[in-house]
Parts: sequence; C-alpha cells; structure tokens
Amino acid sequence: MRDPDFEPGMVWLVGAGPGDPELLTRKAERLMRSASVIFYDALVGPGVLDLVPRGTRLVSVGKRSGRHSKDQKTIDMLIVEAALAGERVVRLKGGDPSIFGRSTEELEACRAAGVAVRICPGVTAASAAAAGLGLSLTLRGLARRLTFVTAHARAGEELDLDWQALADPQATLAIYMGKAAAPVVSKQLIEAGLAPDTPVALVENASLEEERHFTTRLDLLPLAARTALGDGPALILVGRALALGQEKPIPSADVAAPSERDQATPLRSS
Repeated sequence: MRDPDFEPGMVWLVGAGPGDPELLTRKAERLMRSASVIFYDALVGPGVLDLVPRGTRLVSVGKRSGRHSKDQKTIDMLIVEAALAGERVVRLKGGDPSIFGRSTEELEACRAAGVAVRICPGVTAASAAAAGLGLSLTLRGLARRLTFVTAHARAGEELDLDWQALADPQATLAIYMGKAAAPVVSKQLIEAGLAPDTPVALVENASLEEERHFTTRLDLLPLAARTALGDGPALILVGRALALGQEKPIPSADVAAPSERDQATPLRSS
C-alpha cells in the first residue's frame, strides 16, 4: 500500500526507542513497513528489526564506542545515494534521533543533495530508564530541571562540559554513554559543589528483558560503574529525585562506614 508520507527518493530519520519493540511508535512502525531500505544502528533492539517486512533491505551502520563499522561521512553518503536511486530510506536510530543521534550531519547531507528528509521522534533512553526504576525524572520542589548530556568524548580529548551548571541540586541529570567517563563525572560534579551523597542510579539495557538497575551515590559512582555494569549500554541518572527509587535511604557522607561505601545496591538484576 502506498504511503503518502513516504514517496520514493525520500529519507526518514526514525527513532527506534530504547529497545523494547512495544515502545516503538505506531508511526515509526508504519514507516519501517513502507521503507525499501533501512540503515540501522547497533543500539536498535533485535525485536524492533523483527517488525521489518521480508524483502526490505537491512544495512547495519552501527557505531559503538571503540567499534565503529562505518564513519559518519560514509553513512551520510549511503543514505543520500539510496534516496537518489529512488529508494524509500529509513535511517533507524536507537532512542530519539534528535538526542545525541548525529542527526544534524544526516539532515545536512540530504538537504545539500536535494533529498527530502523528515524526522520521526522516539522514546529516549532516559525516559525508559526512569520507567524501569518506577520513578519520575522531575519532582515538584525537588527536581525542577532535567538535563541531558553525553559523556562521550573523541579519542584523546577531555570531557568538556559546564560542570558548574550541571552541579545543580535541584535538577536531575541524565548522562548518556557515561560508563567509561564515570570517574570524571563523579570528580567534576563533586568539585563543582554537588554533594557526595547525591543519589545515583545506573540503568543497563533499559527497557529490555536483561535490564539491570543499580543505585549508589555520587562519590561511589566510579566503583559502581566499574564493578556492577556489564557490556550493555548504560545510562546514569543523578539527582535527589532518585532517592524515591531507593530500597533504603542512602547514608550521609560523614557517617557511611567503609564497608558500606564500597558497594552498589542492585534494585533488580537478571
């Protein structure tokens, strides 16, 4: 059936959500079923790809930290070439395309080539992580602001963030791709004034069956990231609103015994 929103020679940047196919939007699924070729990321859940009809060409262009199968310029070229050849192109991205999804490069490449391009938003990982924890990312009177940042830096470069602005005790901070940068995040936020006992949650494989949660505190974040997390994609949440998701109160920094301080608390693991 012809899709009036998806003519040959057009590109859609589609958010695949955090992994659970049931969190895919109805529009995203419709576009996937109408596509003739889908270029998909490494973080797109396998259950999402199972929804693609037989006969649709699937091309993996996934990039994971330290394991890049295609550079961004190559991805841009492949998308544009397919569209100019008359394909109906879906560029399928984990989460939401506009949140740390490198969408700008692909939008600019399409527009420079005269290719029509549009965006279909998706559920971002921070929303799925909070849902898995059973808490709200914002809380009246306690967490008035929500900030998304990426802790991914280019090889050889320091993580350059406005730590003073991020160390806001009345905000919830969602840190994408932060596993490797956990020691820097912890150190810089504390030095910028955020309390060492600020609650932290680490969520690995958000929304998937193998999802795992760990709660700790800001000063123990490096230990938790190093010992509690596996190889799955992880998101770090920082802020007082997360205390509502703790099984027991987090001890204050000046009374925690060393034996208690050297562990992360799993909320659920599988």
